Amino acid sequence: MAKKSPFLSCVLDLLSEQDGISSRAMFGGHGIYRQGVMFALIAADVLYFKADEQTRADFERVGSRPFTYQQKNRKQPVELSYWEAPPEAFERAAVMVEWATAAQAAAVRAKKPKQRAAKPRNKPTPRRASQSRSRGNK
Repeated sequence: MAKKSPFLSCVLDLLSEQDGISSRAMFGGHGIYRQGVMFALIAADVLYFKADEQTRADFERVGSRPFTYQQKNRKQPVELSYWEAPPEAFERAAVMVEWATAAQAAAVRAKKPKQRAAKPRNKPTPRRASQSRSRGNK
């Protein structure tokens, strides 16, 4: 399990103005959450924000790269929709919060609605002849 690193503490401090920020250790790094939605991850002391089609160009414009990892049985690395935080985000808390807010919005957009389990339908019971007659139907 990953221990709370000085880097994680720095990120959490920069995000402290936002309510509901939390972190959880995962896969040797940390997931960063706001109000239960994971919007960032830290791996090897690098912060990555959630991106989508609406925000990916912003990350590309500042020279960020996506988070990738090598899966055992694959030749090509796996690329996730988390992109490296720009260096400017570490210079001022307000800039970090802007990127985090956009990342949380992307995470919310990406969250798929949970499919509800189909309720078993009550099959209509065939009417008995006696029920039909009692209602005036013959």
